Amino acid sequence: MMRLAIGSLRRHLGAYTGTFVAAFLAVALLAGGGLLLFSVLTATPPADRFAATTLVVSGERAISLETATVKKKKEGKSKTKRKVKSERLTGAGTVPVDLTGKIASVPGVARVVADTAFPVQVAGRDGRPLRGTDDAPVIGHGWASAVLTPYAMKSGRAPGRGEVVIDADLAATDGLTVGGELRLTTRTGARTVRVSGIAAPEGRDGLPAQGALFLHDSDVAAVSGLAGPTAIGVFGAPGADLAALRRQVRAAAGDADVYTGADRVRADLPGALPDYIGPISIFGFVIGITAFAAVFVLTGTVTLSVRQRLRELALLRTVGATPKQLRRMLGLESVVLAAVAAVPGAPLGVLFAQAVAARFQTLGAVPAQFTVRINVPVLLLAALAGVLVTFVGARTAARRAVRIAPTQALTETATAPTGGVVIRTLAALTAAAGAVAVLTFVPLDGPLGMGMSFVSSVLLLCAVAALGPILVRLVTLVVSRLFGLAGLIARVEHRRVAAVAVPLVLMFAINATMLLNSDLLGRLTAQEQVARNAPATAQLTVAGGLPLATAQRLATVPGVTGAAAVLPTRVIVEQGGKPEDYAAQGLLVTGSDPALDLDVRAGAPAADGLAASELLARQYGWRVGDVVPLWLPDGHRTELRLSMVYARARGFGDLVLPAGLVAAHDPRGLVSSIGMRYSAGTDERLRAEVSGLRITPTAAAAAPGDAANQQGAWELMVLISLGFTAIAVINTFAIAATARRREYSDLRLVGATARQLHRLATAEAALTVLVGLLLGATVTGIVVGAFSTAQDGVLRLIVDPGTYAAMAGGVALLGLLAGALPTRLMVRRRGLALDI
Repeated sequence: MMRLAIGSLRRHLGAYTGTFVAAFLAVALLAGGGLLLFSVLTATPPADRFAATTLVVSGERAISLETATVKKKKEGKSKTKRKVKSERLTGAGTVPVDLTGKIASVPGVARVVADTAFPVQVAGRDGRPLRGTDDAPVIGHGWASAVLTPYAMKSGRAPGRGEVVIDADLAATDGLTVGGELRLTTRTGARTVRVSGIAAPEGRDGLPAQGALFLHDSDVAAVSGLAGPTAIGVFGAPGADLAALRRQVRAAAGDADVYTGADRVRADLPGALPDYIGPISIFGFVIGITAFAAVFVLTGTVTLSVRQRLRELALLRTVGATPKQLRRMLGLESVVLAAVAAVPGAPLGVLFAQAVAARFQTLGAVPAQFTVRINVPVLLLAALAGVLVTFVGARTAARRAVRIAPTQALTETATAPTGGVVIRTLAALTAAAGAVAVLTFVPLDGPLGMGMSFVSSVLLLCAVAALGPILVRLVTLVVSRLFGLAGLIARVEHRRVAAVAVPLVLMFAINATMLLNSDLLGRLTAQEQVARNAPATAQLTVAGGLPLATAQRLATVPGVTGAAAVLPTRVIVEQGGKPEDYAAQGLLVTGSDPALDLDVRAGAPAADGLAASELLARQYGWRVGDVVPLWLPDGHRTELRLSMVYARARGFGDLVLPAGLVAAHDPRGLVSSIGMRYSAGTDERLRAEVSGLRITPTAAAAAPGDAANQQGAWELMVLISLGFTAIAVINTFAIAATARRREYSDLRLVGATARQLHRLATAEAALTVLVGLLLGATVTGIVVGAFSTAQDGVLRLIVDPGTYAAMAGGVALLGLLAGALPTRLMVRRRGLALDI
């Protein structure tokens, strides 16, 4: 059977080219998406700030909550199941000041060094913010903690009061030398310092993920605003037993965390480490899109390829082959073909992953330090998945094809037995019901909205694929009268039309849905930002941010009648025993005239209260007056009374807290912008208060940068999906055209001219494209309409006519070219009329 399968492949190289291309691309995309997801899941910080230490003691870096579920057994006994869920903090908790002395007295400890790490905004000679390598943040420390890495002086001397030592990378970005001046801004205020020296870790100029700045130890508390160190580096005595030392230090540390080995990096300031939470969801979505498209296209291509061989299968049945033997043969053929395709497909997946990662880095959607890790098991799994999908597709298609009657071998054409309508209908109804459930019961206006809209599209496309021949036949009956002979042929060969039209449905529905929904989110975010800031005369910003005290001073400038200063932060809230992280804002409101409109739906602003978005209040069941426990970036737990529920949360945050509370517990704690109302002539007085102050009229304010990055990321994912489905469409049309060589030969023999065949092929391609677009537009309209209604109550089926027309036009043009060109190439052959 294996020899027969391989021999069949050799004799039908042309017919199998399409399946080979589909398997090759599927393996490449699966391998690329798998490598991206594997790389981001296993990504580690690029440098260890505590590399020279034996172990590190740190304050809280995550919030962990434990839930207990009691299950009763039949014997009357009960079993308690405990689960612990954690959420990473965006700030760093501190340890008690006296903990350093306690740990120093532990036997086996040679030395302890406290490290107080805090983010700092640094302005160079021209006032622009300085960043470390790869746009890394700058982290401040006390000079005594330089030994933890260790840093060594390259030039200059240790810092005195009012002086700093900077790393060599940071110095190179602005051409700084010893004796130069820097402007530092932290949550405690802005100050000018002098560079006393330049240092670097051994063997390099700086740490890859963070710029380092060292102050005199007596200046740290005043600059950072921290009451204690964020970590303590412990150096073990020579010959000390590490396990015993860790146990003793852990006993002395109390509630503090103790890290050794590679885990020491977890004690660093979270803001100094690359954040891979967002990339995990992005690359998870990439692998989801590519996997679905690969499976969808590959199974369709294999099915079409098997249908081409109905006459051959009938002949084999005539000479005695059993259905079981034919199924085995087709399965072996598919395995061999997919395995051969996987050999070049897996290496192409590596190139694909590297290209996608580079583009996402340019968009700012993934950290600059992210690298694609080549993993052989991932590549093998991608190859195995491609082989498995091809095999399953071939076996599924073979189940109907091999039931063909042997007598059909004597006829001019062979057709597969019909049947399976009940199974197809049940599968379609199940998929459609799942899509309706997702669109009806899942809150599409929440953080899962985009992902769930993709899931609903997938389910509807599965329904279309299951009922493809039936749906295409119904649509064809309606539109075929417009296409003359091509319409008559399409009604007879509706299964062939379905095989070619379904990839068009996939191409249009998946990509149009993602593009239109992401465009809608971007528009709504921009509209809400404009509405929020509309009451303000202008938005005031400073590169890097402003201390809260400075914002308060600006709010008292003569002529200012109202101000709203916002401090971006993250807050953790408990939901069903699981900590959840949310974007939030610290808000300071002053004056008699409002400078910010959040569209309040319940309650009223309170200076010491909590405000929540409608979505979050609905999700948690909060009402005005409820007391809400939450955790701030440094792990501080507090309880605030809900005083207000607001609607305009897009691009802003789901929670609003008192600005002073955020400034005290967020390591950064800087005001990002101030919406301000003031009378004419106040601009100059405001600029005189703060150097580098940028005043932007509210009407000219730009949309949030994060929204632009997210839109770019969605567009890149659309491009990936569009590229693959486009190739799949071309491939499918080519397979269908190749299968009709005998039909075109017969038409030439009875007198049809090449021009007539060209017109026939073009008309058939146009009919197929029209059917595909109608079905694709139906799927897109259902999903986009439900998504749009969930966002703001407005039903939109198209969202953006320009984008919609471009997608439809692109799909139509591709379909027409892919349908007409293969036929033209075949008809051009002089020997076509003799291909009998």
